[in-house]
Amino acid sequence: MTPSALIFLYVVSALAALSAVAVYSERRRKRFGPTRSEDHVFRCEKCSFVYTDDADVERSRCPHCGTLNREIEF
Repeated sequence: MTPSALIFLYVVSALAALSAVAVYSERRRKRFGPTRSEDHVFRCEKCSFVYTDDADVERSRCPHCGTLNREIEF
């Protein structure tokens, strides 16, 4: 084998190994990573406290001051 063929083979095998590690890492992250919460995020208009509540709630009462608040839209 020529030296250029050996270098090419080395670079290709290193890139293949790096790609395999990246694919494995991404699949593992998706499988064991946290799932997105279905809860809604609220911010109190009176005391500015940020909190979450169930997805089926349209308006929620602030746990600190008791004011009814609407969901934050991102």
